[in-house]
Amino acid sequence: MSRKVLLPDTGQFFEIRFESIGGLGAHAAGRIVATAAVLRMGLNGAHFSSYGSEKKGSVVRSFIRLAPTDRPIRTSAPIESPDVVVVFHSGLLAHPATLDGIRPAGTLIYAGHADEVPAELARLPATTRVIRIDAQTIAIEEKSRANAVLIGTLTAALPFLDRQAMIDTLDATFAGRHPEAVAANKRAFVRGAEEFELLENIGCGEDGILASPANPVWGYRTAPLGGVLPMPGNSVWNDLHTSRTGWLPVLDLDKCIDCGMCEMVCPDLCLVWSTGAGEEDQLIVKLEGIDYRYGKGCMRCVETCSTLAMTREAETPGLADRLRVPLFPDLLKETGGGHVA
Repeated sequence: MSRKVLLPDTGQFFEIRFESIGGLGAHAAGRIVATAAVLRMGLNGAHFSSYGSEKKGSVVRSFIRLAPTDRPIRTSAPIESPDVVVVFHSGLLAHPATLDGIRPAGTLIYAGHADEVPAELARLPATTRVIRIDAQTIAIEEKSRANAVLIGTLTAALPFLDRQAMIDTLDATFAGRHPEAVAANKRAFVRGAEEFELLENIGCGEDGILASPANPVWGYRTAPLGGVLPMPGNSVWNDLHTSRTGWLPVLDLDKCIDCGMCEMVCPDLCLVWSTGAGEEDQLIVKLEGIDYRYGKGCMRCVETCSTLAMTREAETPGLADRLRVPLFPDLLKETGGGHVA
């Protein structure tokens, strides 16, 4: 049953932007929030998402606009100046566009481990409210997904959102095709609403973060010479750590027999091998480790390893950096460390 809902007075629509990657459920979360707001709370609302190749690890942005019932929503443009930004993976904070346009008095909710405060958050205005929730750990423990956790945190952070309306919509979304997930999602939602942390003294900026320009900044006088790639792409510079959803393959060298089966199934070629001379000067190829910069956490190596030398471990802040064996050591010298997570 709908009720009278008083939205914060922002001078325009109340806008929420989800920043995520494919596989974390941002599109479904946006649909659930918008559906609850419209059908169960009596607001006007619009929801749509922007994504590329619709594959795990690719960038996904989901947009929610809300307005009182007497104010129609007649735009479907992307949200450039959100009141709330919800980041589903802390690795996305390394990209400047993730925080684009957030208002000085806005709210940032991000999924991160306890004590994880990415340095990029210093860009935020000092007046921005910053909330951290360990969504991935809660989702794993409750056998749910991070989106259910983050919906709970969002609901607790915005008093005008009706908690029961959100829970009812979450239940209804999964009751038909995945009834086994209803109870788990509800537990994850409740923990998301109760276990978040409000962080103090995070942002150092004085003004809001400007949105990236919607139109090209180059004109006919300033455009570079046609047919030239000033910044050619190269897979050596790739970084797949945002494709991981909480797990890493970890190598135990004492159990490894260097059989190479993991190399045969690895889609990312992120395993590091060395060659040397063994007995009677015969050539020996040995597995030295994993370069997590190029590993998306598919766990094919873990599934294939016959000696259990590869195991699946929960990814905690800094773990990938501590265990990483670089494929391209010279790249570390050029980039000053090659931080991956």
